[in-house]
Amino acid sequence: MTSQDRAPNIWSRLPIALRAIISGLLIALVSANVWPLLLLNLGMPLAAIAEAIFLALYVWWTGGGGPPRTTQAARATAFRRGRLSPRQWGWGLVAAPSFAITIHASLVLLFRIVPFPMAAFRQGYAFSFIPSLPLRWIAVVVSAVSAGICEETGFRGYMQRPIEQRHGAPVAILISSLFFTTLHLTKGWAMAGMVPIVFGAGVLLGLLAWSSGTLVFGMIGHVVMDIGLFAYWWTGIAGTFTARPITETGVDRSFLIASAVFATSLFFVLLAISKLRQKSPSTG
Repeated sequence: MTSQDRAPNIWSRLPIALRAIISGLLIALVSANVWPLLLLNLGMPLAAIAEAIFLALYVWWTGGGGPPRTTQAARATAFRRGRLSPRQWGWGLVAAPSFAITIHASLVLLFRIVPFPMAAFRQGYAFSFIPSLPLRWIAVVVSAVSAGICEETGFRGYMQRPIEQRHGAPVAILISSLFFTTLHLTKGWAMAGMVPIVFGAGVLLGLLAWSSGTLVFGMIGHVVMDIGLFAYWWTGIAGTFTARPITETGVDRSFLIASAVFATSLFFVLLAISKLRQKSPSTG
Protein backbone atom coordinates (compact mmCIF):
# COMPACT_ATOMS: atom_id res chain seq x y z
CA MET A 1 0.00 0.00 0.00
CA THR A 2 1.38 3.39 -0.99
CA SER A 3 1.32 6.53 1.15
CA GLN A 4 -1.38 7.88 -1.20
CA ASP A 5 -3.56 4.87 -0.41
CA ARG A 6 -3.02 5.20 3.33
CA ALA A 7 -3.94 8.90 3.55
CA PRO A 8 -7.60 8.49 2.49
CA ASN A 9 -7.95 5.51 4.84
CA ILE A 10 -6.63 7.50 7.80
CA TRP A 11 -9.03 10.34 6.97
CA SER A 12 -12.03 8.01 6.57
CA ARG A 13 -11.32 6.39 9.93
CA LEU A 14 -11.62 9.68 11.79
CA PRO A 15 -14.98 10.34 13.49
CA ILE A 16 -17.39 12.26 11.26
CA ALA A 17 -17.59 15.13 13.72
CA LEU A 18 -13.80 15.52 13.77
CA ARG A 19 -13.61 15.43 9.98
CA ALA A 20 -16.37 18.03 9.77
CA ILE A 21 -14.61 20.33 12.25
CA ILE A 22 -11.29 20.11 10.40
CA SER A 23 -12.91 20.59 6.98
CA GLY A 24 -15.05 23.47 8.18
CA LEU A 25 -12.14 25.32 9.74
CA LEU A 26 -9.97 24.89 6.65
CA ILE A 27 -12.75 25.92 4.25
CA ALA A 28 -13.60 28.99 6.35
CA LEU A 29 -10.21 30.24 7.51
CA VAL A 30 -7.96 29.63 4.50
CA SER A 31 -10.41 31.24 2.09
CA ALA A 32 -11.27 34.16 4.41
CA ASN A 33 -7.59 35.14 4.57
CA VAL A 34 -7.21 35.46 0.80
CA TRP A 35 -8.83 38.92 0.81
CA PRO A 36 -6.46 40.57 3.32
CA LEU A 37 -3.47 39.26 1.37
CA LEU A 38 -4.86 40.58 -1.91
CA LEU A 39 -5.70 43.96 -0.36
CA LEU A 40 -2.27 44.44 1.17
CA ASN A 41 -0.37 43.31 -1.92
CA LEU A 42 -2.50 44.56 -4.81
CA GLY A 43 -4.29 47.54 -3.31
CA MET A 44 -7.71 48.84 -4.30
CA PRO A 45 -9.43 48.35 -6.68
CA LEU A 46 -7.37 45.54 -8.26
CA ALA A 47 -7.65 43.48 -5.08
CA ALA A 48 -11.47 43.76 -5.17
CA ILE A 49 -11.55 42.43 -8.73
CA ALA A 50 -9.24 39.53 -7.84
CA GLU A 51 -11.33 38.70 -4.76
CA ALA A 52 -14.55 38.66 -6.80
CA ILE A 53 -12.99 36.14 -9.18
CA PHE A 54 -11.71 34.07 -6.27
CA LEU A 55 -15.10 34.01 -4.52
CA ALA A 56 -16.88 32.95 -7.71
CA LEU A 57 -14.48 30.01 -8.09
CA TYR A 58 -14.74 29.26 -4.37
CA VAL A 59 -18.55 29.02 -4.43
CA TRP A 60 -18.42 26.92 -7.62
CA TRP A 61 -15.95 24.42 -6.13
CA THR A 62 -17.33 24.20 -2.59
CA GLY A 63 -20.81 23.81 -4.09
CA GLY A 64 -19.75 20.62 -5.85
CA GLY A 65 -18.13 21.81 -9.07
CA GLY A 66 -14.74 20.85 -10.44
CA PRO A 67 -12.38 18.03 -9.53
CA PRO A 68 -12.20 15.57 -7.99
CA ARG A 69 -15.40 13.91 -9.15
CA THR A 70 -15.36 11.52 -6.21
CA THR A 71 -16.09 14.38 -3.79
CA GLN A 72 -18.58 16.37 -5.87
CA ALA A 73 -21.67 14.92 -4.21
CA ALA A 74 -20.23 15.34 -0.72
CA ARG A 75 -19.28 18.95 -1.45
CA ALA A 76 -22.75 19.73 -2.82
CA THR A 77 -24.33 18.22 0.30
CA ALA A 78 -22.04 20.14 2.65
CA PHE A 79 -22.82 23.35 0.75
CA ARG A 80 -26.55 22.60 1.09
CA ARG A 81 -27.01 23.07 -2.64
CA GLY A 82 -30.59 22.80 -3.86
CA ARG A 83 -33.56 24.64 -5.31
CA LEU A 84 -35.58 27.02 -3.17
CA SER A 85 -39.32 27.58 -3.39
CA PRO A 86 -40.85 31.07 -3.53
CA ARG A 87 -42.06 30.51 0.04
CA GLN A 88 -38.51 29.79 1.20
CA TRP A 89 -37.25 32.89 -0.55
CA GLY A 90 -39.95 34.97 1.10
CA TRP A 91 -39.24 33.85 4.67
CA GLY A 92 -35.49 33.67 4.09
CA LEU A 93 -35.44 37.29 2.98
CA VAL A 94 -37.33 38.20 6.15
CA ALA A 95 -34.84 36.29 8.31
CA ALA A 96 -31.63 37.66 6.77
CA PRO A 97 -32.03 41.43 7.45
CA SER A 98 -33.82 40.73 10.74
CA PHE A 99 -30.78 38.75 11.86
CA ALA A 100 -28.44 41.63 11.00
CA ILE A 101 -30.65 44.14 12.84
CA THR A 102 -30.78 41.85 15.89
CA ILE A 103 -27.00 41.70 16.16
CA HIS A 104 -26.53 45.46 15.75
CA ALA A 105 -29.28 46.21 18.26
CA SER A 106 -27.62 43.86 20.73
CA LEU A 107 -24.36 45.78 20.31
CA VAL A 108 -26.12 49.07 20.96
CA LEU A 109 -27.67 47.62 24.12
CA LEU A 110 -24.32 46.22 25.26
CA PHE A 111 -22.61 49.59 24.89
CA ARG A 112 -25.44 51.35 26.66
CA ILE A 113 -24.64 49.10 29.63
CA VAL A 114 -20.82 49.32 29.42
CA PRO A 115 -18.69 52.02 27.72
CA PHE A 116 -17.86 51.40 24.06
CA PRO A 117 -14.11 50.45 23.87
CA MET A 118 -13.52 52.24 20.57
CA ALA A 119 -9.73 51.77 20.54
CA ALA A 120 -10.07 48.00 20.89
CA PHE A 121 -12.65 47.83 18.10
CA ARG A 122 -10.60 49.95 15.69
CA GLN A 123 -7.38 47.99 16.29
CA GLY A 124 -6.34 46.18 13.11
CA TYR A 125 -9.25 47.47 11.02
CA ALA A 126 -7.91 50.80 9.83
CA PHE A 127 -8.32 51.38 6.10
CA SER A 128 -6.20 54.54 6.26
CA PHE A 129 -3.87 53.18 3.57
CA ILE A 130 -6.78 53.25 1.09
CA PRO A 131 -6.64 56.70 -0.51
CA SER A 132 -10.32 57.68 -0.84
CA LEU A 133 -13.60 57.21 1.02
CA PRO A 134 -15.42 55.53 -1.94
CA LEU A 135 -12.62 52.95 -2.19
CA ARG A 136 -12.84 52.37 1.59
CA TRP A 137 -16.53 51.65 1.22
CA ILE A 138 -15.77 49.17 -1.54
CA ALA A 139 -13.19 47.53 0.74
CA VAL A 140 -15.81 47.30 3.51
CA VAL A 141 -18.34 45.65 1.20
CA VAL A 142 -15.81 43.19 -0.22
CA SER A 143 -14.60 42.37 3.31
CA ALA A 144 -18.18 41.65 4.37
CA VAL A 145 -18.97 39.56 1.29
CA SER A 146 -15.77 37.55 1.73
CA ALA A 147 -16.43 36.87 5.42
CA GLY A 148 -20.11 36.08 4.87
CA ILE A 149 -19.55 33.60 2.05
CA CYS A 150 -16.47 31.88 3.45
CA GLU A 151 -17.59 31.63 7.08
CA GLU A 152 -21.09 30.39 6.23
CA THR A 153 -19.66 27.81 3.84
CA GLY A 154 -17.14 26.63 6.43
CA PHE A 155 -19.11 26.78 9.68
CA ARG A 156 -22.74 26.24 8.67
CA GLY A 157 -21.93 24.13 5.63
CA TYR A 158 -18.87 21.92 5.80
CA MET A 159 -18.76 21.77 9.62
CA GLN A 160 -22.41 21.76 10.65
CA ARG A 161 -24.08 19.77 7.85
CA PRO A 162 -22.20 16.44 8.29
CA ILE A 163 -22.64 16.60 12.07
CA GLU A 164 -26.37 17.26 11.57
CA GLN A 165 -26.66 14.11 9.48
CA ARG A 166 -24.87 11.97 12.06
CA HIS A 167 -25.73 13.49 15.45
CA GLY A 168 -28.71 15.79 14.82
CA ALA A 169 -29.20 19.53 14.52
CA PRO A 170 -28.84 20.57 18.20
CA VAL A 171 -25.39 19.00 18.53
CA ALA A 172 -24.29 20.30 15.13
CA ILE A 173 -25.43 23.88 15.77
CA LEU A 174 -23.82 23.87 19.22
CA ILE A 175 -20.46 22.66 17.84
CA SER A 176 -20.39 25.07 14.88
CA SER A 177 -21.41 27.98 17.13
CA LEU A 178 -18.72 27.19 19.70
CA PHE A 179 -15.99 27.15 17.05
CA PHE A 180 -17.44 30.27 15.42
CA THR A 181 -17.33 32.04 18.79
CA THR A 182 -13.83 30.82 19.63
CA LEU A 183 -12.51 32.10 16.30
CA HIS A 184 -13.99 35.56 16.68
CA LEU A 185 -13.10 36.05 20.32
CA THR A 186 -9.41 35.91 19.46
CA LYS A 187 -9.80 39.44 18.06
CA GLY A 188 -8.69 42.62 19.77
CA TRP A 189 -12.30 43.67 20.43
CA ALA A 190 -13.04 40.48 22.40
CA MET A 191 -14.60 41.24 25.76
CA ALA A 192 -16.91 39.36 28.10
CA GLY A 193 -20.02 41.13 26.87
CA MET A 194 -19.32 40.08 23.29
CA VAL A 195 -19.41 36.35 24.07
CA PRO A 196 -23.23 35.94 24.18
CA ILE A 197 -23.61 38.17 21.12
CA VAL A 198 -21.14 36.23 18.97
CA PHE A 199 -22.41 32.87 20.22
CA GLY A 200 -26.02 33.98 19.68
CA ALA A 201 -25.16 35.04 16.12
CA GLY A 202 -23.67 31.60 15.49
CA VAL A 203 -26.77 29.85 16.87
CA LEU A 204 -29.16 31.97 14.78
CA LEU A 205 -27.12 31.39 11.62
CA GLY A 206 -26.96 27.68 12.39
CA LEU A 207 -30.73 27.52 12.90
CA LEU A 208 -31.27 29.45 9.68
CA ALA A 209 -29.09 27.09 7.62
CA TRP A 210 -30.71 24.01 9.14
CA SER A 211 -34.31 25.23 8.86
CA SER A 212 -34.02 26.55 5.30
CA GLY A 213 -31.78 23.84 3.86
CA THR A 214 -29.54 26.45 2.25
CA LEU A 215 -26.62 28.73 3.06
CA VAL A 216 -27.98 31.57 0.93
CA PHE A 217 -30.00 33.37 3.61
CA GLY A 218 -27.26 33.02 6.22
CA MET A 219 -24.80 34.49 3.73
CA ILE A 220 -27.09 37.43 3.01
CA GLY A 221 -27.67 38.12 6.70
CA HIS A 222 -23.99 37.69 7.51
CA VAL A 223 -22.93 40.08 4.74
CA VAL A 224 -25.46 42.75 5.76
CA MET A 225 -24.37 42.41 9.40
CA ASP A 226 -20.69 42.65 8.50
CA ILE A 227 -21.12 45.71 6.31
CA GLY A 228 -22.46 47.49 9.38
CA LEU A 229 -19.77 46.04 11.63
CA PHE A 230 -16.91 47.04 9.34
CA ALA A 231 -18.32 50.44 8.38
CA TYR A 232 -19.52 51.60 11.81
CA TRP A 233 -18.15 49.62 14.72
CA TRP A 234 -14.70 48.72 13.38
CA THR A 235 -13.44 51.25 10.81
CA GLY A 236 -15.66 54.20 11.77
CA ILE A 237 -16.14 55.38 8.18
CA ALA A 238 -19.92 55.44 8.79
CA GLY A 239 -19.65 57.22 12.14
CA THR A 240 -18.81 56.53 15.77
CA PHE A 241 -20.98 55.32 18.64
CA THR A 242 -21.03 58.09 21.23
CA ALA A 243 -23.99 57.26 23.49
CA ARG A 244 -23.12 57.03 27.16
CA PRO A 245 -23.99 54.06 29.41
CA ILE A 246 -27.33 54.15 31.19
CA THR A 247 -25.44 54.20 34.49
CA GLU A 248 -24.70 57.82 33.55
CA THR A 249 -27.84 58.80 31.62
CA GLY A 250 -30.51 56.57 33.12
CA VAL A 251 -32.88 54.45 31.04
CA ASP A 252 -33.65 56.97 28.31
CA ARG A 253 -35.74 56.90 25.17
CA SER A 254 -32.93 55.70 22.88
CA PHE A 255 -32.28 52.70 25.16
CA LEU A 256 -35.97 51.77 25.10
CA ILE A 257 -36.04 52.09 21.30
CA ALA A 258 -32.98 49.86 20.96
CA SER A 259 -34.60 47.30 23.26
CA ALA A 260 -37.80 47.34 21.19
CA VAL A 261 -35.84 46.98 17.94
CA PHE A 262 -33.88 44.05 19.36
CA ALA A 263 -37.02 42.24 20.56
CA THR A 264 -38.92 42.86 17.31
CA SER A 265 -36.11 41.81 14.98
CA LEU A 266 -35.36 38.70 17.04
CA PHE A 267 -39.05 37.78 16.92
CA PHE A 268 -39.04 37.99 13.11
CA VAL A 269 -35.85 35.90 12.85
CA LEU A 270 -37.34 33.15 14.98
CA LEU A 271 -40.68 33.36 13.19
CA ALA A 272 -38.98 33.01 9.81
CA ILE A 273 -36.89 30.07 11.06
CA SER A 274 -40.08 28.39 12.27
CA LYS A 275 -41.80 28.93 8.93
CA LEU A 276 -38.76 27.71 6.97
CA ARG A 277 -38.56 24.62 9.19
CA GLN A 278 -42.04 23.52 8.11
CA LYS A 279 -41.09 23.13 4.44
CA SER A 280 -37.32 22.71 4.44
CA PRO A 281 -35.95 19.81 2.35
CA SER A 282 -33.14 19.40 4.87
CA THR A 283 -35.51 18.69 7.76
CA GLY A 284 -38.01 16.45 6.06
